[in-house]
Amino acid sequence: MTDTALLHESTGQRQAPPPSGGGLLTGLLRTARPKQWVKNVLVIAAPAAAGELFSAGAPATLALVFVLFTACAAAVYLVNDARDAEADRAHPTKCRRPVAAGQVPVPVAYTAGVVLGVLAPVVAARLCPPEVAALLTVYLVMQLAYCVSLKHVLVVDLVVVTTGFVMRAVVGGLALGIPLSRWFLITTGFGALFMVAAKRYSEAVQLAGKEGATRALLTEYTTGYLRFVWQLAAAVAVIGYCLWALEDGGAHHTGLLPWRQLSVVAFVLAVLRYAVFADRGTAGEPEEVVLGDRALALIGVVWAAMYALAVADW
Repeated sequence: MTDTALLHESTGQRQAPPPSGGGLLTGLLRTARPKQWVKNVLVIAAPAAAGELFSAGAPATLALVFVLFTACAAAVYLVNDARDAEADRAHPTKCRRPVAAGQVPVPVAYTAGVVLGVLAPVVAARLCPPEVAALLTVYLVMQLAYCVSLKHVLVVDLVVVTTGFVMRAVVGGLALGIPLSRWFLITTGFGALFMVAAKRYSEAVQLAGKEGATRALLTEYTTGYLRFVWQLAAAVAVIGYCLWALEDGGAHHTGLLPWRQLSVVAFVLAVLRYAVFADRGTAGEPEEVVLGDRALALIGVVWAAMYALAVADW
């Protein structure tokens, strides 16, 4: 052990962990959370629901919107990590984040975040309908307000994160001029709240009685309350989806089977399967649950197939 390490150990001072492997660009990329980019696939939700996913010009437009929303989300992550660098250094796992570990200097993180945050809406204003640029701007303002203060306000923090998911699902429809169904909005909104509340519940369960938690509100929410929220949200999401699926239940269809109505079974099974992880307190990272559980992935494929058959009226 070096003399410096002995000095820090004797004085009780904690050093920031050494920077992870890679240079500055690698650190910036890691701070942008590549694993979280899967959430932005939601931009295809509205076009897929309307059967317009492969209409003329839609793939290129949606690819652009995906990139722009990813840039906005990355900007928020960069600013958030720069603001929380000191607190993250005291966290058992967040201390490895590039900004907290010193791999990315705080001023550089702020600068990169500002550049991305300004560039994305400007590009959207030139290449997309004005509604897309407006939505991206509102998303950035809302998420930055969340980083600064709203994440410390009970219930409001859940609403802000949920709204971010809904905006992802809405922006594709706005980009292609697709009207948004009320049932689509209800199902998307409460489905997102279900996953957000389950994530908070899992974090509260895993960090109960432990030091180093940087999400202060976890000490103010009770696990009972968070369980109530995700159960309520799951129920409303299922009801909303059922109402959408059965809305034209009496109408004549030319397909082999009523796929739209049958897709309710797969949707409910997916919610029930995800609820298993929520109940165990292991739904802390939604993308890892969705992509890591084979049964849930299989249910998702079956649901997507049924939905596609319903849209195609096969």
